[in-house]
Amino acid sequence: MRRAMAERRFSRVAILMGGPSAEREVSLSSGRECAAALREAGYDVVEIDAGQGTDVRTLPDRLRAARPEVVFNALHGPFGEGGAVQGMLEVLGLPYTHSGVAASALAMDKQRAKTVLAAAGVPVPTGRIVPRAEAAAAHAMPPPYVVKPNAEGSSVGVHIVPEGANRPPALGPEMPGEVLVEAFAPGRELTVSAIGAPGEERALAVTDILSAGGGWYDYAAKYETGGSRHVLPADLPSGIAEACRAHALTAHRALGCRSLSRTDFRFDDATGALLALETNTQPGMTPTSLTPEQALHDGMSFPALCAFLAEDASCDR
Repeated sequence: MRRAMAERRFSRVAILMGGPSAEREVSLSSGRECAAALREAGYDVVEIDAGQGTDVRTLPDRLRAARPEVVFNALHGPFGEGGAVQGMLEVLGLPYTHSGVAASALAMDKQRAKTVLAAAGVPVPTGRIVPRAEAAAAHAMPPPYVVKPNAEGSSVGVHIVPEGANRPPALGPEMPGEVLVEAFAPGRELTVSAIGAPGEERALAVTDILSAGGGWYDYAAKYETGGSRHVLPADLPSGIAEACRAHALTAHRALGCRSLSRTDFRFDDATGALLALETNTQPGMTPTSLTPEQALHDGMSFPALCAFLAEDASCDR
C-alpha cells in the first residue's frame, strides 16, 4: 500500500456523489469531504452529482465533459455500490476507486454474500429470502429475527422483530418485493476495515459502536449528531479482536473487494458468539466515519486515505 501511495499516477479527479438512493444526503456529505481532502493532497478535483431520475442518464456525458483521469466513487446505495456505476465506468474506460463490478454486485446482495463468506469460514447469521407479502402475513422464523431489504445499506428498511412478538412486522410498499429474513444476532456492534493494494491488504483496528440510549446502530445512530460513540480500539476479550480482523480480511478477499471494505459484526459477551453481518464495499467517507477513524488510528490521515484510494483506482477494460 505504501508503494501505491508513493506513486502519483493521476492529477485530475472526478468525485461522484449524491445519486438516486435513500442515502443521497450521506453520499453528498462523503463526496464533499473527500473532495476537500483530495484538494489538500494536491489533486485537481471536480465534483459531480450523479443526479436523480432522468439526470442519471446524462452522467456519461457529464463525465466525458469533465475529462477526469480517475473517478472517486463516493456514491452510496445500490446504484453506486451494486455494480451499475462500476459497469458504466468500465465502458467509459475510466479508472475508478473501490471494488469492481462483480465484487460490488456480490457484496450488495446480502444473502449471496453471506453464502460466500460462510464457505470461506466466516461465521454468519442464518437467513433466507422471503416474498414481502409472506413476511408481512406471518412470522417467517421464530422471533427474534430481522427483516430487511437484501440490497440496501446504512440500516435502510430494517425491521427488528423482538422475542415474544405476536405479529410479524408491518412492511410498507417502500420495501422490495422480496426481503431478507435473518436470525437476530444479539450483542455488541463491531466493525473492521480491510485496506490495501492487491497482495498488500491488511485489517485495521476494531471499532466498538455504542448507540445512544443503548439501541441498535440504526440510520439515526449512524448519521445524527450524538447518535453513537465509537470506541477505538474496542475493549474486547482475548482473541475476539484478532478474530474480527482475520474475518474482515477473509471477507474482503473472498468477495473480491479492491482497495477498501468494511465488515460489520455482532459479538455476544454472554455466549462468545461472533457473527459477520455484511461487508460494505464503499464505507462512509467523512473524517469522522468509521473507516477514516480506523485509518487515522493506524497512522493514515484522511487526505492520505483519499489519495491512496485515488491512486489505487483501476479499470479492467
